[in-house]
Amino acid sequence: MRVCVIGTGYVGLVTGVCLASVGHHVICIDNNEEKVKLMKSGQSPIFEPGLSELMQSSAASGLLEFTTDLGQGVRHGDILFIAVGTPSLPTGESDTRYVEAVARGIGAHLNHGYKVIVNKSTVPIGSGDWVRLLVIDGLTERKKASITEGVEGVAETIDANFDVVSNPEFLREGSAIYDSFNPDRIVLGSNNLKAIQMMQELYTPIVERKHGANSGLPPIPVVVTDLNSAEMIKYAANAFLATKISFINEVANICDRVGADVTQVAQGIGLDSRIGGKFLQAGIGWGGSCFPKDVSALIHTANDYGYEAELLKSAVSVNHRQRLIVIEKLQQELKILKGKTVGLLGLTFKPDTDDMRDAPSLNIIEQLNRLGAKIKAYDPIVSQSGLSHALSGVIIETDSVRLADGCDALVLVTDWQEFLKLDYAAMVKSMHNPLIIDGRNFLNRQDIEAAGFRYVGVGR
Repeated sequence: MRVCVIGTGYVGLVTGVCLASVGHHVICIDNNEEKVKLMKSGQSPIFEPGLSELMQSSAASGLLEFTTDLGQGVRHGDILFIAVGTPSLPTGESDTRYVEAVARGIGAHLNHGYKVIVNKSTVPIGSGDWVRLLVIDGLTERKKASITEGVEGVAETIDANFDVVSNPEFLREGSAIYDSFNPDRIVLGSNNLKAIQMMQELYTPIVERKHGANSGLPPIPVVVTDLNSAEMIKYAANAFLATKISFINEVANICDRVGADVTQVAQGIGLDSRIGGKFLQAGIGWGGSCFPKDVSALIHTANDYGYEAELLKSAVSVNHRQRLIVIEKLQQELKILKGKTVGLLGLTFKPDTDDMRDAPSLNIIEQLNRLGAKIKAYDPIVSQSGLSHALSGVIIETDSVRLADGCDALVLVTDWQEFLKLDYAAMVKSMHNPLIIDGRNFLNRQDIEAAGFRYVGVGR
């Protein structure tokens, strides 16, 4: 099938590359000329394991193209994905200006032929009808312009033969390629049977696992809903997972006070089939581009309709407080932090990504700076990239041994697999004080203590 993906951020680029890799002809659109030039050269503008290699093979096959020309993409695609960013505004609601611009732009380039316009961006509930109106507005403006300019016959060739589908994404940064080919479910929201059938055809190679090592596995479930329900599924899923993390962090804080071990508690309750063990890892809370934005947007939507989402508000409050747990633990161990040197193991909000959006490390850095501590950091991606991500007052080290040198404490912020294999015995020798705060309960306590550290976890 012919596909156009508008927006080559995290979701758009991964979606376009993966659809091309299963045999669809995909054109990816971005208005950033330098970014498009980079992608044409075979380089990914984001770090995601396996993405660059898949990009290069799909482009070499002729099934993946990149351009800044929106009109080319609209003319090419039978299915048009809107995959631009919807960041949070200060009020908590989603900033949909980019979706609006793209929807109007699609309308300005529509000609004859049926199109399916897909909301891949996470948009406020009810946006399907709004996007349809914006496309029609763009179409109408184009017709008026053609009449005004006296272009004979153009207005008659333009029609509004399209439908809008909501197809929310559930990709996890760091494992997005795997998630694209092995989703727990594919959600399609529309009131039009033809649109649904085209989307089902698009996803058939993935649903039926007609690629690679996945052949022979059971088909992927496809959930068909109305537009509003599909949009709500995305928000509800992320809000539930965020709440589950905040719940176990609340339990961890109680464990700290009563002498229980939250890792054992999480194992015990996670074996209950009604609860499950995923997202029960206590630590310093959630961050990134999805959970904070989507939970805030759902709270804002509830407020718009006269409902106070108290549980979700509490989940956000617990998460904000949890980020500063390591500061409290540092103060308990070191007392005064002014003049002390603290080394951070990890900066990104999660492993296997270069994403610093709403990362807990930023709050920790802010508080350590305020309290007068000297801050050093080592992150497998940030340290290699040479980019400081505007980390004011932070010395970025190139390896873990340099990080430990002269530190009064280390704080594990991001649970990179690499950190399980560091030479902690060598690191402890150069420290002023052999203390490590494990903000993710990730390290093996016995191994760390055997290396000479005093180990402090969360809820342990």
